[in-house]
Amino acid sequence: MFRNQYDSDITIWSPQGRIHQVEYAMEAVKQGSACVGLRSKTHVVILALKRSPGELASYQKKLMRIDDHMGIAIAGLMSDARVLSTYMRSEAMKSKLMFDRPLPVYRIVAAIGDKAQVNTQRYGRRPYGVGLLVAGYDDAGPHLFECAPSGNFFDYYAVSIGARSQSAKTYLEKHFESFADASVDDLITHGLRALRDTLQQDKELDIKNCSIGIVGKGVKYHSVDGEAVQKYLDLLGDGNTTTTADDGNAPADNGGAAPMDTDQ
Repeated sequence: MFRNQYDSDITIWSPQGRIHQVEYAMEAVKQGSACVGLRSKTHVVILALKRSPGELASYQKKLMRIDDHMGIAIAGLMSDARVLSTYMRSEAMKSKLMFDRPLPVYRIVAAIGDKAQVNTQRYGRRPYGVGLLVAGYDDAGPHLFECAPSGNFFDYYAVSIGARSQSAKTYLEKHFESFADASVDDLITHGLRALRDTLQQDKELDIKNCSIGIVGKGVKYHSVDGEAVQKYLDLLGDGNTTTTADDGNAPADNGGAAPMDTDQ
């Protein structure tokens, strides 16, 4: 839908100094289902709320493994996420072949930022409509980064992106001081509580709509899905069940609009 005369291309600035196409890409991230990340002194945990486009469809995968020491959570357009994740895996393999060492987390995050920024300044391109939470562990310790469509990236102790992410951020801001010395189970529990705050009132976390990714000192990146999630849901101790009817359907977070190619 045409909104104004300054949003027709990525190279056009508005009189207020804004690039509307970048803001629209940021909005695509906000339409995706929520992702939460937390880190301690030794580990990083990422959690994602999965959605299903319909009762006959499976739940969309939201966590991706990049290497043994790194994984990502995504919110936004799945097609753009696949392109970026493939690029990250390629860079990780190059680092092992050429330098015989794991790819430093900051280096790949900076490369993703540069790759995204190019699409905000060249005619005929569009920004990537996906936000990434990058969790990794290298010689410098644990890392949790957010990569935005604008090309910006930030290092966090805890962060949330996606639909209703502000509710999760409010919870994380109240408790982040305890994350540094927290155990992995404690980090996951805090993450689940923050993720739960992004749900609609009539929805609950369960083994179908929740994914957990863990990486850290002495722990290779791995994701926890399905029945294995239940033991962490039990830590919440407040009646989370293992089944729901149609939680995660796309219309819930997108005002009933049909999703394009998002994680919805």
